[in-house]
Amino acid sequence: MLNLIIADAEVETVPAEVAGHRVIRWHARQRGRRPVEIILNSGLHHAAMRKLVDGDRRGRPDIAHLCLLLALDAPLNREGLLRVYLHTRQNKVISVDPSTRLPRVLNRFEGLLEHLFLTGEAPPGKPLLRLEEATLADLVRRLQPKRTITFSDRGQRKPLAEVFAGLSKADNACILVGGFPSGDFLSDVSSISDEQVCIDPELLTAPTVVSRAIYAYEEALGITRSRLGR
Repeated sequence: MLNLIIADAEVETVPAEVAGHRVIRWHARQRGRRPVEIILNSGLHHAAMRKLVDGDRRGRPDIAHLCLLLALDAPLNREGLLRVYLHTRQNKVISVDPSTRLPRVLNRFEGLLEHLFLTGEAPPGKPLLRLEEATLADLVRRLQPKRTITFSDRGQRKPLAEVFAGLSKADNACILVGGFPSGDFLSDVSSISDEQVCIDPELLTAPTVVSRAIYAYEEALGITRSRLGR
């Protein structure tokens, strides 16, 4: 089993300190919500975000959206061997049911997140996403993985094919991929990781790392060959 955590993801509702900005207020009216109930989006709210701490990296639900779409569409998930979690900078954890079919359009995904942040569950009626308060360390401890691997450009360089060597389907493995556009993890990943690995000499985007890591795990466990042999 592979547990994928999109860590320190820049997904949050609009902070109170910028909720009064005219751009935020206009967007909130368009969505029929209070300013602090909508999802912060740097593509729409960049003018309001200039005064935010870490404003240059916040408000990126698009990164989380693409990572989740890639993970949930993967053959590994269809085999029932993947669990996906989203951990945010405010230490909120979103657990994603493997059967979830996320909206493909970003603004609809943001609407789902808005409901989730308000009620703790989404979608209404049949919740597939659940929200809780937990640090990254709390989540990893709860999963009790045999091995925890963090993908980081500061990690030890290692061919992707070797990352999952020695693991079997019965082993509970955990990988951490940063859900932010630039910079480093906000959480202390070194204290909860068995190893930090760098799989390319150039910076790779989070969705690219997610897709490559899942495929490497599938190959290491022979899942691709097994599916083709059916």
